[in-house]
Amino acid sequence: MPKAIRIHEHGGAEVLRWEEVEVGEPGPGEIRVRMTAAGLNFIDVYHRTGLYPVPALPAVLGLEGAGVVEAVGEGVSDLEEGDRVAFVNPIGAYAEVRLMPADRAVKLPDAIDDRTAAGMMLKGLTAHYLLHRTHSVQPGETILIHAAAGGVGLIACQWAKTLGATVIGTVGSDEKAALAAANGCDHPIVYSRENFTERVREITNGAGVPVVYDSVGKATFEGSLDCLQPLGLMVSFGNATGPLPPIDAGVLAAKGSLFFTRPTLFTYVAKRDDLVAAANALFDVVESGKVRIHVNQTWPLEAAAEAHRALEARQTTGSTVLIV
Repeated sequence: MPKAIRIHEHGGAEVLRWEEVEVGEPGPGEIRVRMTAAGLNFIDVYHRTGLYPVPALPAVLGLEGAGVVEAVGEGVSDLEEGDRVAFVNPIGAYAEVRLMPADRAVKLPDAIDDRTAAGMMLKGLTAHYLLHRTHSVQPGETILIHAAAGGVGLIACQWAKTLGATVIGTVGSDEKAALAAANGCDHPIVYSRENFTERVREITNGAGVPVVYDSVGKATFEGSLDCLQPLGLMVSFGNATGPLPPIDAGVLAAKGSLFFTRPTLFTYVAKRDDLVAAANALFDVVESGKVRIHVNQTWPLEAAAEAHRALEARQTTGSTVLIV
């Protein structure tokens, strides 16, 4: 019987259990995937702790991964047994074998290996919607990306450079600053010793930036608003330091008629056509070499708890992949 990482209750990394699970035949519109790799993301921590709800307990965690189609259900016409696929959503990637809706999986190009795919689907598609749809980055713009050495950050910095932007990024150490700089970040700011708001104002000659992309959450929110130019957009897409407090709309007015949004990838790729278009754009930019995917840490799937602890301790950079 195949195994998976499941939680039976919410809590710390210790609630992750490596155990046998039953996996049946695919139903109508489903495929069964023999997993080869699963990506690790902060949203997995949120699901584990209960900050974000899971459909039901016990639950297999993990939102992105890659593998090989073992079987297809009735009505599935665009995938077949033996196809290499990658996916983002629904939950259940921390498994040796899983069932999933066929319309959530996309075929992998031969040039992209499974580890790379598992490390880039959620993060790469997030970078795509942030830079192309939430705020369409234009040549000559200067933008701010928090956690620039993280999984989304490294991809977004590189991709933004291909769009002609100047990129400011915050990081937690000199080592991470060097990594961000090597991946498109023009102005890395080590927030532990520099005031990032003051530095952004210095870099932009007091003008501020048109958009801030913030996955950090509570710790950076107020400072991020002060980095924006009038009519600027605050994009809050993560809560690594905790959820935001209630927002006073009057503050947005006082700071320059600012805009605020809290987007999720799953809204942007809810339609099959949007998922395929975004995935193709991601595959193209990776295959071109303009964006490199850094899988900087790997763990065996059964060691998922150790990987979670490292992620929460800010000990990781780039993408982390659990090998099945």
